[in-house]
Amino acid sequence: MGVKGQFIAFEGCEGSGKTTQIKLLTKILVSKGFDVLATREPGGSPGGEDVRTLLKQGHENRWDGLSEALLLYAARHDHVEKIIKPAIDKGTWVLCDRFSDSSFAYQGFGRGLGLQTLEKLHTLVLGDFFPDLTFIFDIPPQETYERVLRRRSRPGQGGDRFDDMEMAFHQRVYEGYHVIAQKYAHRCAVIQATVSIEAIQENIVGVLEKKFSDSGALKPHV
Repeated sequence: MGVKGQFIAFEGCEGSGKTTQIKLLTKILVSKGFDVLATREPGGSPGGEDVRTLLKQGHENRWDGLSEALLLYAARHDHVEKIIKPAIDKGTWVLCDRFSDSSFAYQGFGRGLGLQTLEKLHTLVLGDFFPDLTFIFDIPPQETYERVLRRRSRPGQGGDRFDDMEMAFHQRVYEGYHVIAQKYAHRCAVIQATVSIEAIQENIVGVLEKKFSDSGALKPHV
């Protein structure tokens, strides 16, 4: 059996810069000879993308917190079984823009369902399947809100239901991520996201080298 791939998730509030860093890390890993799959949630599989449309579009009150959580985990189960696990088994490094910690933060804390409720739902749907490493981008909600406004002002760029949530919601999400980072410290690394893109990239690579070098996972299998 070949070398097993790694599963890395990127988390944070809206507009925290996750997508940019996933693209940069993909280039780095590919240059070192790794097979890399960049994916996202909600989405990542055909069924997951259908659910993404349901969740992202419409009025901010279209779904309540529990409905969101159930939809997200339906999409996540499809994504994991059809895309993520098969890729990891083939030795691919999977870089995912959001995963379970987004549900913990957004629905557990932001929507007020509670972390334990989301943890129980996760166990029911995915058992003990979690990322090998989760980067949590730390940036104050006010700054992310300003970034979202700038993004939405660009031609062809629109917002979604979560962009439209009140500032108090985003503050709860932000605080929730800090609770998650402490509780799951064995797999979470908090990345200061208010610095330059280059500095963020350097910090991410440093965490990867520290976590995976001893296990040999960073040795290219070509």
